[in-house]
Amino acid sequence: MDNAKNKKDLRINSFVYDGIVKSPNRAMLRATGMHDEDFKKPMVGVISTWAENTPCNIHLRDLSAIAKDGIKKQRGWPIQFATVTVSDGIAMGTPGMSYSLPSRDLIADSIEVAVGGQNLDAFISIGGCDKNMPGSVIAMANANIPSIFVYGGTIAPGQDENGNDIDLVSVFEAIGKWNNGEMTEEEVRAVECNACPGPGACGGMYTANTMASAIETMGLSLPGSSSNPATTGDKLKDVFEAGEAIIGLIEKNIRPRDIITRKSLENAVVITMALGGSTNAILHILAIAHAAEVDFAIEDFNEIQKRVPHLADLKPSGKYVFQDLYNVGGVPAVQKYLLDNGLLHGDCLTVTGKTLAENLEHVAPLTEGQDVIMTLENPKRKDGPLIVLKGNLAPDGAVVKVSGLKQRHHEGPAKVFNTEEAAIEATLNGEIVDGDVVVVRFVGPKGGPGMPEMLSLSSIISGKGIKVCLITDGRFSGGSHGFVVGHIAPEAQDGGPIALLETNDTIIIDQDTRELTMNVSDEELAKRREKLVLPPLKTRGVLGKYAHIVSSASKGAVTDFFNRNPFEEK
Repeated sequence: MDNAKNKKDLRINSFVYDGIVKSPNRAMLRATGMHDEDFKKPMVGVISTWAENTPCNIHLRDLSAIAKDGIKKQRGWPIQFATVTVSDGIAMGTPGMSYSLPSRDLIADSIEVAVGGQNLDAFISIGGCDKNMPGSVIAMANANIPSIFVYGGTIAPGQDENGNDIDLVSVFEAIGKWNNGEMTEEEVRAVECNACPGPGACGGMYTANTMASAIETMGLSLPGSSSNPATTGDKLKDVFEAGEAIIGLIEKNIRPRDIITRKSLENAVVITMALGGSTNAILHILAIAHAAEVDFAIEDFNEIQKRVPHLADLKPSGKYVFQDLYNVGGVPAVQKYLLDNGLLHGDCLTVTGKTLAENLEHVAPLTEGQDVIMTLENPKRKDGPLIVLKGNLAPDGAVVKVSGLKQRHHEGPAKVFNTEEAAIEATLNGEIVDGDVVVVRFVGPKGGPGMPEMLSLSSIISGKGIKVCLITDGRFSGGSHGFVVGHIAPEAQDGGPIALLETNDTIIIDQDTRELTMNVSDEELAKRREKLVLPPLKTRGVLGKYAHIVSSASKGAVTDFFNRNPFEEK
């Protein structure tokens, strides 16, 4: 760095500690290791979701130290923080799952508090699991100071006794096979003990890898960050380079809201559709748009879905894991392919200070002969795999993931449950049969509270080989597959039509008409509504607060000023 840059004052907020009156403030900062020359450097937060409770995050403290080295090399002053995290895979099917989605907004709030409370000039956020990643980006949009997101990376695949790749979802599905008499307890244990071999996020195209790809394509991560696996040298390199790059963002005064635009959000949806990403991406992208005050609605996803084919043969519906994508060129190579074919906006600004097209100019194409990513001429599916449905059962929308699903229409009797536990018990007891529509309700953002995921139930159904549909006002893990519909809005707790369903009502689900309806007359629904008694909301603790302020899933399940319209205020 030349002398002119050395002399330039890059501080955006931390200059508030200058002057004789702020001597007490500096006295405390000196106790953290700062000296006279350091007070002229930009203060950069290094915020990770490190925790020992999950392989997704267990290595992030070490990555934070590397990011700090990159910041120091460019004459910044790094300050390390940590925030909370919840492991979805470990919380799945337990009471802890209610805390997963609320943790997204809690993480966002805690990062914003740390950044604002310390008057930081910029920050790097390092995340590795489903909710801490969008939580980081929401914080970036709200704080709106120069910032970069770094993904902790995908886990390496485990292997079964035959050398086949397995992962966490393999364990969930093994339970269904065991219940069906197709696996012994010893065989299930062998899958359990080999599915997760070390650090990194769940290895298929589940929510963590989905959001990493979306965030990078949105422009908020350095190129390659989303597909560099957790334990590779490339991951260590991209973390260090993020530390260096954050100082460049400060110099250029590039902020998250310069990057998060209508076009960049469309790019995030395009990569999600092409790679066959998780339904959770819809919820999180809506929340990111809300934080950045960009007009982006749930209906916009269908417009993109119609023109973007599903190309990736990745789990849960395909055969490859995310590390296989890295081996054939990674997310940048997929971006290049999509850009060359007119499916991405190349003029969007990114954290490199360059546009997406400029970043991809010298990226190598996908490895010749690879079959992880199909061609546009021979896609996995000619349109995107995430579809927003509407109808008298979901007037405000619902989300279905149809990757790998040949069935386009289903009409069948409802089997209605008010908890996932009751639905699991009925499934294990053989009460669910081919053709049923399993309904789990009162598990939405308010009713759950926290909109828990149904991976345990969907995996047991898949493992048992039952041909049914599963619908809910809750969520599905990125690892769920089959004919599963989530995010039904309005939710049952808000008195949505799903609350009026009764067992044996006929439900119609159709991909082509984008329909989710129940064959019940308006007159009958009116009679049922007169008798409807909603359970009370939870009233205490973090879940009580969440239940009273969270918005509908169709608005991203956000928790700040969701009744206002920021676009009318401008």
